[in-house]
Amino acid sequence: MLGFPAAFTGYDEPGRQGHGDAATRASVEGALHASGDIEAGEITVSISGSYIILEGFVRRRGDVERAIEIAEGVVGRGYVRARLLRR
Repeated sequence: MLGFPAAFTGYDEPGRQGHGDAATRASVEGALHASGDIEAGEITVSISGSYIILEGFVRRRGDVERAIEIAEGVVGRGYVRARLLRR
């Protein structure tokens, strides 16, 4: 990979299943929005190192745990951190 070393940094980090940051974030966002049992409109997905960070607001009790479960289904158990508040 001559000339492109920075573009592939962290590409195969554990918990990322070989996805780049944008693809991983899009996969988690898609899974959250496709889920019919939580309102994902106020959840922001970001990446910090090997971890997916969920921030924002949920409406019902149990939605924080459900959002983590959905995200872990994409990136693997232990690679999701939640900063979600219930309104």
